[in-house]
Amino acid sequence: MRKLQSQGVHHITLVGANRQTSIDFWEGVLGMPFIFEQPNLDRAAESHLYFDPGDGRLITVFTDEARKPDPDRTSTDIGCVHHIAFAVSRATFQQAVDRLNEREIRNSGVKDRGFMDSIYFEDPLGLLIELASYRFEPPAGHTHAEVLMEAHRIRVARSEYAIAEEHLADAIEALVERTRPSLSTDRVPRNPY
Repeated sequence: MRKLQSQGVHHITLVGANRQTSIDFWEGVLGMPFIFEQPNLDRAAESHLYFDPGDGRLITVFTDEARKPDPDRTSTDIGCVHHIAFAVSRATFQQAVDRLNEREIRNSGVKDRGFMDSIYFEDPLGLLIELASYRFEPPAGHTHAEVLMEAHRIRVARSEYAIAEEHLADAIEALVERTRPSLSTDRVPRNPY
């Protein structure tokens, strides 16, 4: 059987409460421009709001004015979404806790994930949201996923527990050495002093 090859997330659609709650959260807290709205083509009583999360893809929300926000934590049963993570710049990440606190939005504070830092909080409907900021930039022509895959290989070869910054640095060096030619025949580290 041949695969149905994915080329990225097209959109994620959530079931929301009323229209304004969605606009206030997705645009008013997370800064995602509200780019268009139309009826839910499968349920005319609902509206379908579209937001741009920053990469040109879409987060969409079905809303209904008869639904009120329920802040209870959304289900984390098997088959349910645990959380949605959004990439933020390091500059934004450094200010995120203060900005959430100013709005009295309970949050986890900064969590060290080794290869990235995270902050967690819930949307007005109880969905767990993560703000994530990588601790590295991939070399030109490579993706974060390629660096993480290489870092994973290095970590496993060293029998270490989780990806850390040392694995990232070594992964970046390995990717550059494999993909960037050099006139040198011996590319080992040296001390020129």
